[in-house]
Amino acid sequence: MPDKVSFLFLGDVIGRPGRRGLKKYLPSLLEKYSPSLIIANGENAAGGIGITEKVGRELFAFVDILTSGNHIWDKREAIEYLKREPQLLRPANYPPGNPGKGTYVFRTEDGQKVAILNLQGRVFMEPLDCPFRRADEEIEALKAVTPVIVVDFHAEATSEKQAMGWYLDGKVSAVIGTHTHVVTADERILPKGTAFITDVGMVGGYESIIGIRKEQAIKRFLTARPQRFEPAKKGIFLSALFVEVNSQTGKALSIKREVITEEESGD
Repeated sequence: MPDKVSFLFLGDVIGRPGRRGLKKYLPSLLEKYSPSLIIANGENAAGGIGITEKVGRELFAFVDILTSGNHIWDKREAIEYLKREPQLLRPANYPPGNPGKGTYVFRTEDGQKVAILNLQGRVFMEPLDCPFRRADEEIEALKAVTPVIVVDFHAEATSEKQAMGWYLDGKVSAVIGTHTHVVTADERILPKGTAFITDVGMVGGYESIIGIRKEQAIKRFLTARPQRFEPAKKGIFLSALFVEVNSQTGKALSIKREVITEEESGD
C-alpha cells in the first residue's frame, strides 16, 4: 500500500455559479494533482444558502465528501437528507439529537482510510458545544481507525481558526478553515506536521461580495436593513487546497493553494 495519500479541498460552493465553476475547472485540477479524495464545503450550494438533496446529488457526481456549517439547516429537506447521506457532514459539536454526523471515514481506491471531521466555531456564531473539546473526543475515536484526519473548521473569527490549528497541531493531518469565503494566504505546515490555512475561500461568482451579488450586499451595509441575497452570476472564482499526507504517520508532507478566476462569464 502506498505511504502517501492526498486530498483536494474546495472552498464553500455558492449556488449555481459555484456549481458551474466546479464542473468547469475541477477536471483540470484533477489532472494536475490526481488527489485520492475530493472534499468540498456545500452548505451554500443551493441558491446560495443551504443544500437540498437534488443539489447534493449533483455535487456528489464530482466530489467524495461534502462538509457544511451553520447554513446546513437552512433548507428544510436537508434534515432528512442528512439522515440518509453519510458523506454529507454537519458540524460534530451541534447538540446531541440532531440528524446527521460530524465525521466520516473514507476509503480511497487504493484502500487507504481518511477521516473527515467537521466542526463549527463559536465566536460571533451560535453558542454550540466547545469545538476544541469536541475535537479531542472525536479525534481519539478516529485515531483508532486511521492516522489521517482532515478537519473542516467552519468559523467566523480568524483568531479562533488559527487557535484550532495550533491546538490540533500534531493531532490531525490538516485543519482547514471555511465560512468567510475569502481565501487567505497563510497556508503552511505547522511544526508538528499539521497542514493549516485560515480560510480556503469559495467557489462562486467572481464579481461578488463573498459570492453574493455586490449591489445587494452594499445595500445591506448602506441601509442596515435585511436584504434578499442571491448568488452573483458574473465570472467564476474557485479556490482550493491540495494537501499530501504520509498515510503511516498522518503528518502533512506538502500544501498548495490554488486559485482560478474567470472574469467575463455569466450575466
